[in-house]
Amino acid sequence: MKFRPCIDLHNGKVKQIIGSTLSDDHPDSLRTNFTSDLPSSHYAQMYKRDGLYGGHVIMLGPGNEDAAREAFQAFPLGLQAGGGVTPENAGYWLDQGAAAVIVTSYVFKDGMIHGERLKEMFSLVGRERLVLDLSCRKRDGDYYVVTDRWQNFTKTTISPETLEYFSQFCFEFLIHAADVEGKCQGIAGDLIENLADWSPIPTTYAGGVRDLNDLLMIKDLGKDRIDATVGSSLDIFGGSGMKYTDAVAFNNLA
Repeated sequence: MKFRPCIDLHNGKVKQIIGSTLSDDHPDSLRTNFTSDLPSSHYAQMYKRDGLYGGHVIMLGPGNEDAAREAFQAFPLGLQAGGGVTPENAGYWLDQGAAAVIVTSYVFKDGMIHGERLKEMFSLVGRERLVLDLSCRKRDGDYYVVTDRWQNFTKTTISPETLEYFSQFCFEFLIHAADVEGKCQGIAGDLIENLADWSPIPTTYAGGVRDLNDLLMIKDLGKDRIDATVGSSLDIFGGSGMKYTDAVAFNNLA
């Protein structure tokens, strides 16, 4: 199990937000935990220095292209590109230095899986450079994949069958527990346990991590096979729950 870093971009700035408040229809509802005065390249260079490969650059809406490009160029092949990725721009982000592209809303539309779109992305970039975002929210006891900045539920649940099917097309899953994302109030332990039991490929969990104890809990619940990304609780993003240096040390001891 490893700690994975992140760079979340909103309006061209590195930010940490409460994911469930991001809405196209109600932009004033956005709740931001942290906005950095430092460029994305600062964080990318720091991750490169500390050997933290496999982090995620997530573009939350338009206006983030320049900042994303700066991050990839600062840490070539060290970070994955997510947010609005389509067949039209996937190759561009790989050319800019992204190690892989992350797709979600292009594949899930109107509550349905568009299998032909998934196969199109698979054919375009190859399984080894494709990450599938299966970020989810809980409803009636099950976790459903959500899209369009986590605003819309699909009909697809996180299950052994769906994870097995999707694993044919990608080398990794990125799964935010959107209900707890950015709140620093605890992880979705049941989801982590399920992912450890069900996922046939490497999987990174995100959402609600408060401190180092939560990382240790993910290591335990996830049977040492589920990675975790941490955002708002880190001191480099204005948090008080965890020092970035401790997260790096956690990786070195793993």
